[in-house]
Amino acid sequence: MEDYSGKNKNFAEIDEIIIRNYPKVIFFAPLFLISFIFWIIQLFLTELNPWLGLLWIIIFFSNFTVAALDFPSYRVLILILGVVIIVLLVIFLGLIPTLKQVGIISQYFKISLPAEFYMIMTIIIGIILGLIMIITRFDYYRIERNEVIHKKGFFSTSAERFPVRGLRFKIEIPDLFEYFIFKAGRITLIFAKNQKKVVLNTVLNVKKKAEQIDILLSSIYVIKD
Repeated sequence: MEDYSGKNKNFAEIDEIIIRNYPKVIFFAPLFLISFIFWIIQLFLTELNPWLGLLWIIIFFSNFTVAALDFPSYRVLILILGVVIIVLLVIFLGLIPTLKQVGIISQYFKISLPAEFYMIMTIIIGIILGLIMIITRFDYYRIERNEVIHKKGFFSTSAERFPVRGLRFKIEIPDLFEYFIFKAGRITLIFAKNQKKVVLNTVLNVKKKAEQIDILLSSIYVIKD
């Protein structure tokens, strides 16, 4: 956990900062890209390619796992250590199958997916991601020099306002994989007036946003002092 509040930095002044909180579905963007690529590839193939289907399932499983679970640093280290131990045991115990055996086994796990499947998945995931991008355009926090405004609604009819003086904030990286994909993390805004906390769980480019907030707050303190 990092606390960026009150640090002075010599950067150009920033007048406002927009912070958007995305739902976890945003992490299915890699699956959307892979589905689109595989759709194009399968269109030009005369036969169904089972390796594309197997790879799509693996990416789907990985993507779903990242979106559903958090992987703090210690869990990732344990996972990596476990995989290394298993691989070493397989090597030293001579359990690595030959290429012929792999070919025989793979016949029972053929996942041949047509181009239409990749097309449908591309359209479905694309529509969901598109809706997320539209919704987050109208639901966000804007930090200005004198106040923090929470805009919500297509016509901005609903807006909460908080004083920026005394604002503190913290950032966290609860999931290393989410940070690796989109540099995503959590920002917690703490308002001085009533100690109200606003937790934004999925902020893209979280460290860059934290740096911008730090610059803005630092410049305010310098001006007021």
